[in-house]
Amino acid sequence: MNETSDTSRSTLSRRDMLAGAAGALAASAVNSPVFAAGTKAGAAPNKPTHSTGAKTMSFIRTKDGTEIYYKDWGAGQPIVFHHGWPLSADDWDTQMLFFLERGYRVIAHDRRGHGRSTQTSNGHDMDTYAQDAAAVVDALNLRDAIHIGHSTGGGEVARYVARYGKGRVAKAVLVSAVPPLMLKTDKNPEGTPLSVFDGFRAQLAANRAQFFREVPMPFYGFNRPGAKVLEGVVENWWRQGMMGAANAHYLGIKAFSETDQTADLKAIDVPTLVMQGDDDQIVPYKDAVLLQAKLIKNSTLKVYPGYPHGMLSVHADVINPDILAFLKA
Repeated sequence: MNETSDTSRSTLSRRDMLAGAAGALAASAVNSPVFAAGTKAGAAPNKPTHSTGAKTMSFIRTKDGTEIYYKDWGAGQPIVFHHGWPLSADDWDTQMLFFLERGYRVIAHDRRGHGRSTQTSNGHDMDTYAQDAAAVVDALNLRDAIHIGHSTGGGEVARYVARYGKGRVAKAVLVSAVPPLMLKTDKNPEGTPLSVFDGFRAQLAANRAQFFREVPMPFYGFNRPGAKVLEGVVENWWRQGMMGAANAHYLGIKAFSETDQTADLKAIDVPTLVMQGDDDQIVPYKDAVLLQAKLIKNSTLKVYPGYPHGMLSVHADVINPDILAFLKA
């Protein structure tokens, strides 16, 4: 009991510190002390815990002792949301409120090293992302669930459904998702060159705070001529990113760019909506959603002219009803 309380209090302390002094996290990712952060061995897995004190937070503890923060609102058929890099469960607030009002139970978790979850030194790969998602699902005993993933979270959904979803998953939705493979290789000649991702790593390591100020511009299409920049959206992206661990974000670039998920997509056998904007400057849609539609047996394809990677935030008025229509179909 003491171990759970101590870990939870430390998570709260870290979150409060970040909220008050996020700018201090601009130090180099390579030299950041979070690279040395580890997990507690021997902790009991898959037990929801709650922190003590004025603010209450919910966590699932995995087999390696990592505490995964989650939100769980409402009742009804569960929808599990999987966020993108380098964000948190907060990126789904608009969708969670929308579906909560329509009678669904909505759940979202912070990936390890992101948001309020444990800042671990290990497990920043797609296999572990899916294992942690399975730990949340198991602990909450979710059945007949819908899994919705954005960007890296779409890769997490694909791997989770393929490996752990048998008998538990009703439908899936991939939004601007990274599968099957972002990296340019001999077998994937239309992919993104490794030099691009090396550039991401270099900028993150040199000045994560500034890098995270710049990424939201193409992420939301705010760099396009005539686009109106929503400062609150940019600041919220930065806030979520800076809450997480520099090492998790650094290693996560390899996870979302170099993981070949062709086999995962082929293994998905539940109805799946795949959706993306054709002006996605982060994940090129021709190498993503169009291939997803071909590889997933029971897929529904929607491509949105002119929509950016972060269309969930800036075009929620269109995306949310389209997802709802698919769920009710």
